[in-house]
Amino acid sequence: MDFVIYPAIDIVNGKCVRLHQGNYDLEKIYNEDPVSQALYFASEGARWIHVVDLDAARTGNPENREIISRIASTVPIPIQVGGGVRSIDSAKALYGSGVERVVIGTAAVENPSLIESLTRQGERVAVGLDGRNGRIATRGWKDDTGFLVTEMAKQFEDSGVDAVIVTEIGRDGTLLGPDTKGLKEVLASTALEVIASGGVGSLDDIKTLLELESDDRKLGGVIIGKSLYENKIDLLSALNVSHPTHRIKEKNEDC
Repeated sequence: MDFVIYPAIDIVNGKCVRLHQGNYDLEKIYNEDPVSQALYFASEGARWIHVVDLDAARTGNPENREIISRIASTVPIPIQVGGGVRSIDSAKALYGSGVERVVIGTAAVENPSLIESLTRQGERVAVGLDGRNGRIATRGWKDDTGFLVTEMAKQFEDSGVDAVIVTEIGRDGTLLGPDTKGLKEVLASTALEVIASGGVGSLDDIKTLLELESDDRKLGGVIIGKSLYENKIDLLSALNVSHPTHRIKEKNEDC
């Protein structure tokens, strides 16, 4: 299984932003045009892009679907999209706009049958498991459910999903390093592919995640956002670290 670097684009009011620990009051705008940001990530050699409609995550309404559709139709690589996907219709609308994989968080917890309804139809789904101290939070991270991340990860093993995306909310946007202990517990709890998210602030963090394992199982990838926008990590370097056997390109090469 390849380790995939997923550069992230979080969208609020049509702009590319980052939050701190999911706090909408601590929003920072990094690019007025998410489409150009996506094209840049693709030009650097990314194989996937992770997009989140943060407005939809909070309201459940598809606030930025037109921009997401433009990203999907413009970039030459697949994108996965999450944020406020709480019905079959909202998921289908994203697939219809060219999205390769939909990430479902709140609805996966509140209505697990939705997941199998989509996978039975051949749609690609990842389950977003966002936790505070190992317990699931939903609806834009506002509601604490009490469910353990490890329990929820195991629950979806036979659902046909591609992966679970595990975010430690307390690390998200902090650049303080990933929650390796929690990620290792999730790896041990499920046979599903596990994608890490939250806290990555350096190439060393990526190297740590590459080496993380439990019972000979390793992570399937990592989502990185703020560290790219704050120039703590160069995307080319991250991609090359994750694939040392075939360097993607060197900094001094012409694009």
